[in-house]
Amino acid sequence: MPPGEIIVTKTDPKGRITYANATFLAMAALDEAQAIGAPHSIIRHPDMPRCVFAHLWREIEAGREVFAYVNNLAADGAHYWVFAHVTPSRDAAGRLVGYHSNRRGASAAARAVVEPLYAELLAIERAHASRRDGLAASQAALAARLAALGRSYDELVLSLVRL
Repeated sequence: MPPGEIIVTKTDPKGRITYANATFLAMAALDEAQAIGAPHSIIRHPDMPRCVFAHLWREIEAGREVFAYVNNLAADGAHYWVFAHVTPSRDAAGRLVGYHSNRRGASAAARAVVEPLYAELLAIERAHASRRDGLAASQAALAARLAALGRSYDELVLSLVRL
């Protein structure tokens, strides 16, 4: 990602893109017509563990902000790591209308911590014939790793921002 650039997207409550800034379009190798209305998962890299997205959705659906390191896949086959901050968006009456995400490039030092962890979680997911069993196993492995560190996922992720 170009230094200093921030990717911004907004989605509806189901995760369909309603707004994408020029940086998102360039990084995702999409034009606006391809992006608007598409599921945000259009940029999901197959090497991202599902348990990370399960955590993200659990948090934002509960009305909480979430931070995560994510490897995205562009339409042209390129991939790029980001540090994402996702928040629920509400109307004047307090009703959920969607989600807002800001992303910036992930540091090499943060990636050095996250990439092996994600590779381990992905291997656990793929070792199970059932996607449900794989997700449950990777969630358990992530919980065990975090417990051993004495940190929540958010605490781990935020500690890497300073690296």
